[in-house]
Amino acid sequence: MGNIYYQFIQITDFGPYVTKLILGMPRAVEASELSADQFSVFVQVLGPSGDVIQLPKSFIERDKMEPSQGYRVITDVYPSDKNGCRADESSRFVTLELAYGPLYKCSSALAADFTNINGHEIFTVCDYTVTLTAPVGEGDKRLTGLVFDYCAGVLCPQRDRFRHGISDYAELPLRYGYYVPDLNGGKKALIVWLHGAGEGGQDTAIAYGGNKVPELTEDWAQEKLGGAFIFAPQCPTMWLDDGSGQYGSSGNSKYVAALKAAIDCFIARFEDVIDMDRIYVGGDSNGGFMTMRMIMDYPDFFAAAFPICEAMLDERITDAHIAKMKDLPIWFTHAKNDPIVPPAKYAVPTYERLMAAGAQNVHFSYWDKITDIHAGFKNEKGEPWEYMGHFAWIPMLNDDCDFDYDDQPVYFNGEKVTLIEWLGKQHK
Repeated sequence: MGNIYYQFIQITDFGPYVTKLILGMPRAVEASELSADQFSVFVQVLGPSGDVIQLPKSFIERDKMEPSQGYRVITDVYPSDKNGCRADESSRFVTLELAYGPLYKCSSALAADFTNINGHEIFTVCDYTVTLTAPVGEGDKRLTGLVFDYCAGVLCPQRDRFRHGISDYAELPLRYGYYVPDLNGGKKALIVWLHGAGEGGQDTAIAYGGNKVPELTEDWAQEKLGGAFIFAPQCPTMWLDDGSGQYGSSGNSKYVAALKAAIDCFIARFEDVIDMDRIYVGGDSNGGFMTMRMIMDYPDFFAAAFPICEAMLDERITDAHIAKMKDLPIWFTHAKNDPIVPPAKYAVPTYERLMAAGAQNVHFSYWDKITDIHAGFKNEKGEPWEYMGHFAWIPMLNDDCDFDYDDQPVYFNGEKVTLIEWLGKQHK
């Protein structure tokens, strides 16, 4: 075994990435002694047997498999504390900042077998080897030939804000992650976040850490929400599973009773501090489907809903469902170029039926396309990265949804609002 290092994971608009390695040095090192070209970083993603796993080239190119290994690009190096924060003085820890994003192979902290219908994502076990390729310091302080190949820990502050539990519904208990807000100032809202298909399975942290759900725990979001619990249950297969184990088209889910029981179980744990008049439900794709299923079955339970790229076929929603849902505050988010869940079969006709039925507080941010405006990810031409049109959760979680189906601003009680601001104002 060589020297130790720590991995630092950041959850971004495009999921979690290993963005830093923090090296434990034999002595305190000055910033003036360091440069990126002194280090080489190689990573392998290993499977249960210890072999390098084969992963699909991309979400779209699922049949093209590549070994998950390669060299990482170093963008900065500096003395730091153990958590990777830059130090003003010399330190026994040195942080390597790494290039990451969709163009950088092996930078993701996720892996999934997308060739399998139940190919759920998992946080990967990344095996790094950092080699000191040029001396650090001179004379008696000269460091050479160091190898850092023992991971002493994985740091992910966004993920670590969540705790885990399991519901007490004996027939089908569901695991869940949850965030507890600052409990000062009275009872708090509850946001039920329902994950997409890839975030199902057994790795509970994926239910909220597979995309940027932890953004809802940031100070800016909590302020807009007036403080809110985040409750992220996880199903073993997919919410669209109607009992067949497949992506069903019946509009039914075998998890309806289990999910409602899990929500009730969680509320019972925190009944003294959850505001029953401010329970919100939302989620993306498969979770958008389950959002629709829950408000179809329990329209009087929730104060508002925010389905994203929702996968409930409009033809499975009856006129009776529309009549029950039209008075519930709902904010849809979808992209016109979604190739996975074509909005013309899903959100668009449902929204139009709700409006025709007289809905007064139903909105729809309908994006032409989903382009990076926050993470700084670029394509090969240096232009802002364009995400697959299905990824409409990205603008929602960044609170970029501030326009309605007619491209005009959304107002609530005479004030312009974003989706999250609007959500925090809804009461039963």
